Amino acid sequence: MTAKDIEIMAPVGSYASLHAAIQGGAGSVYFGIGKLNMRSNSSQNFTPDDLVEISRICKENNIRTYIALNTVIYDHELTEMKKIVDAAKANGISAIIASDMSVILYARSARMEVHVSTQTNITNMEAVKYYAQFADVMVTARELQLKQVKAITRAIKEQNIKGPSGNPVQIEIFAHGALCMAVSGKCYLSLDNLNSSANRGACLQPCRRKYIVKDKESDLELEIDGEYIMSPKDLNTISFLDKILDAGVRVMKLEGRGRSPEYVKTVASVYREAVNAWFEGNYTQERIDQWNKRLATVYNRGFWDGYYLGRKLGEWTESYGNQATRRKIYIGKVTNYFNKIGIAELKIETHDLAINEEIKIIGPTTGVFEGTVKEIRLEYDPVEKAVKDEVCSIPVSGLVRRGDKVYKVVPADKSVPNLVQQ
Repeated sequence: MTAKDIEIMAPVGSYASLHAAIQGGAGSVYFGIGKLNMRSNSSQNFTPDDLVEISRICKENNIRTYIALNTVIYDHELTEMKKIVDAAKANGISAIIASDMSVILYARSARMEVHVSTQTNITNMEAVKYYAQFADVMVTARELQLKQVKAITRAIKEQNIKGPSGNPVQIEIFAHGALCMAVSGKCYLSLDNLNSSANRGACLQPCRRKYIVKDKESDLELEIDGEYIMSPKDLNTISFLDKILDAGVRVMKLEGRGRSPEYVKTVASVYREAVNAWFEGNYTQERIDQWNKRLATVYNRGFWDGYYLGRKLGEWTESYGNQATRRKIYIGKVTNYFNKIGIAELKIETHDLAINEEIKIIGPTTGVFEGTVKEIRLEYDPVEKAVKDEVCSIPVSGLVRRGDKVYKVVPADKSVPNLVQQ
């Protein structure tokens, strides 16, 4: 086995994120089509018409493509579900991610590869044997400890459990990103409180709010240490990736289809580097510390290691929303790019841009370009700073395109008006 055998699976909610995942070294991407997926309301989703271009881009870059078709399905949606599976088949999509038996059975009848999602709550070998009739890849329940995952992967090997492809079943786990308080993501709080079902891709996240505990007998109210007591911190497994690989996991899923392209690129690249380092014998504490600093620069609610190491529940977020150490501020757009000399022309629309500032240029074909401004020119004259309404030019080391958005990156504690968060 080599590092290439470990698949980093990246979330994609836009073409910019798709290119960012490729830039980050992902081995596969997953995305939604229409409304029948678990992020139908919280992220941008593609349409069946996008599948031609998505498939072309991914085949050119030798990465696999997965459609998340993982909501609860009702009778009136069967026709739409079948159209999505048929479109996936026609466009060479690698697999369908599903939990509802209607999707699993139809995808298999169409000879599509199936991956069963965490909503199937696989916790033992009997469940693995059952789903092996249909699926080549299975996500174990999020609540399992790594020693339990290792027991399952060992049994798969010993008992020679194969999926429909004829290859041994592969085990996938969530490696990074938002965690839900519910068992394997099957939550009814949003449906009960707000009539908007999480299991239909429409979670309104009431769990992310602050709550006060009230004693009904005495009317005593308690606020629990000011924490968000139903909102776990984000999963981060980079510091025990060696244990995950030793447990026989072959697919590492990164959560975040609603996140920014730079989130996708940063997280995918960190986990790809860490996997490579483990195989090269260079997985050290020094590098782990560096990777964690990079992961902290993009969107997060604070980090914990989930249930994998047997820790008790209680790693609740301490504050609302994003706790990233870095933020991006929108400053303008690329108006021209001169490929032969590596120069981008920018229209500064907000704030200013100065020498030595860090920037990100993001676009649907560019993905995410990251760099530091080494030179700024107005017309032909070098300047230290370009301000609002000026058109300037800067050297860039990668290809960017007209219409790409330009951001500068600042520490999270820097107070800047109109801050655009990652």
